[in-house]
Amino acid sequence: MARSLDGLVLAPVADQAPGQVGTRTRFTYHEKDGEIWAEYTGGDVVRGHLVGSREDDRLDFRYVQLKRDGTTSSGHCVSTVVELPDGRVRLQESWEWESQPGSGTSVVEQVTAHEH
Repeated sequence: MARSLDGLVLAPVADQAPGQVGTRTRFTYHEKDGEIWAEYTGGDVVRGHLVGSREDDRLDFRYVQLKRDGTTSSGHCVSTVVELPDGRVRLQESWEWESQPGSGTSVVEQVTAHEH
């Protein structure tokens, strides 16, 4: 199993659709005893939270976010934790909105201290 996500900061490697999470968004992850949670902000997202569980290298969580235009949205995501050759962590995500139509895949990777 890849190492703990606790305290790691991750960012998307590519922009999603306009008004969604993008490369300027930063996710700060926490992990304890199979629970995961994170806060995220940046780009069009003023404030976002996710909460869920981890079993081996699989994360299963729900997310909710507030955008700059004052609207909120929520959804469900399943991610696979991958350890990169340089030791950083990548999450390969498959997500689906629950508050609106739409689904897709994305990749977020651990950012190093100078990239925060």
